[in-house]
Amino acid sequence: MFEALTDRLQGIVRNLRGQGRLSAENIQASLRDVRRALLEADVNLKVAREFTARIEQRAVGEEVLKSLTPGDQVVGIVRDELESLLGRTPSTLLGLPHSPAVVLLAGLQGTGKTTFAGKLARWITRHERRVLLASADVYRPAALEQLERLATQAGASFWRAADGTAPAAIAREAVAEARRRGFDFLVLDTAGRLQIDDDMMRELEDVKGASGAHQTLLVVDGMTGQEAVRIGQTFAERVGVDALVLTKMDGDARGGAALSLREVTGKPIAYLSVGEKLEQLEPFDPARLAGRILGMGDVVGLVEKARELAAQGDVKTLPRRPKGDFTLDDFLEQLGQLKRMGPIEDLLKMVPGVNREALEQSKPDLDRLRRYEAIMQSMTLKERRLPRVIDGSRRRRIAAGSGTSVSDVNRLLRDFDQARTMMKRLQRGPRGMAALRGLMH
Repeated sequence: MFEALTDRLQGIVRNLRGQGRLSAENIQASLRDVRRALLEADVNLKVAREFTARIEQRAVGEEVLKSLTPGDQVVGIVRDELESLLGRTPSTLLGLPHSPAVVLLAGLQGTGKTTFAGKLARWITRHERRVLLASADVYRPAALEQLERLATQAGASFWRAADGTAPAAIAREAVAEARRRGFDFLVLDTAGRLQIDDDMMRELEDVKGASGAHQTLLVVDGMTGQEAVRIGQTFAERVGVDALVLTKMDGDARGGAALSLREVTGKPIAYLSVGEKLEQLEPFDPARLAGRILGMGDVVGLVEKARELAAQGDVKTLPRRPKGDFTLDDFLEQLGQLKRMGPIEDLLKMVPGVNREALEQSKPDLDRLRRYEAIMQSMTLKERRLPRVIDGSRRRRIAAGSGTSVSDVNRLLRDFDQARTMMKRLQRGPRGMAALRGLMH
C-alpha cells in the first residue's frame, strides 16, 4: 500500500535534503510536487491543498531558511504534518472501560466487514481478551456460516439467534449472551447493501440503539478512493461512527482514501486490513505510517513482529557456542523465523535507510532461498553443524534428496561464510538486517 505515493515523496525528500540552501521559491516548487503526488494517489483535492498550505506556512519561515540543515527541517515539517493529517494519536479498542464492550461493524456489502470481524477477534484474543462474535445480517446467504468459521479460526466464540429473529432483537440478545457468559468484547456484524439506502440506515440505527454499541466502526473498502470518502461522510452524518477501518489496503498502491478520510470525516482510523489472512490486520499508527511513507522505516513494526513470534513460542534462542560459531543449523532456524514474520521484502522496507529504488532493482531471490532451505533440510544434523565434513559423495546425496543440483549445494556452502558475517551484523541492530539483502540475491 502507498507504494506510488511513497516513491514520489521519497524522491522529493531526497531532493530537499540534497540542496545546500533553500529559498521560498524552491520550497514552493517542492510543495507543488508534493501536492501533485497526493492528487495522483487519489487524495481529496481540498485535503491536498490544505496539507501543502500548512507545510508552506511553516517551511518558509526565517528559522528554517537560515538553518544549517534546511532540507532536514522541511522534511521534519512534512512528516509532522503527515502525522497530523493521519490523526497523530493511535486509536484501538483495548482502552474501552465496558464489559462487555460492544463493537458494532457498519458498512456497505462487499467491503469485507465479516472478514474484518474475524481479524478483529483474532487481534483481541492475542491481547488475552475473550471475544464473542454475532451477526445481525439476516439477508446474505451463508453469512452466519462464514462468521462461525472465522470465529473458530480466530480462537473466539460464536453465537447465533433463532431463525426469523429481527436484526434489532438479535443485537439485544447477543449483548445479553455476552454479559451472561462474561465476555470482554462482543463484535456484532451487520447487513450491508450494494449502495447506501434509507432502509439500511434505519435498520443500522435500530441495531445500534438496541445493542447500546460502545464503538461503531465503519468498514470501508480502501480501493474505492474518493468514493470511500463520500461513504464515510454519509455514515458519519446519518448513523454516527466512532472510528474507521480500511480494508483491502494491500490491493491499492495509492492509498489516497486513508489520507483523506480522517481529515474529511473527523473520525480516527483504527485499523488497516493488509491481506487475506486473519493475522494481516494492523492497528493504525499515524507516526509509524508517516515514517514508512517517507522512507524512514518502521523499527517498532519489526519489533512487534518479533514479539508476536515470541508470544506464539516460535522464537528459539540460539544455543551458546564459541563466539562466531554460527552453523547451517542456526541459519535454517533463523530463516524459518524470518519467513514467519512475513514476506522478507516487506520486512526490508521497514528497515530505516533501505533505499526503495535499490530494493526494487534487486528484489530478494525467493526461489534461491527456497532451494537453500530444501538443501539444508536434506542434510544430517552433523552436516549442518560441521559443514566441513560435506565431501563430494555427501554433496551428491544432499542434492538428490533436496531435488536440486550439486552446483546449488556448492553455492550454498560458498555463501555460508558470508551468511555468518551477516548474521553477526543482524545481532547488532537494523543496519545489520539491511545487510541480509546481499544473501538474498
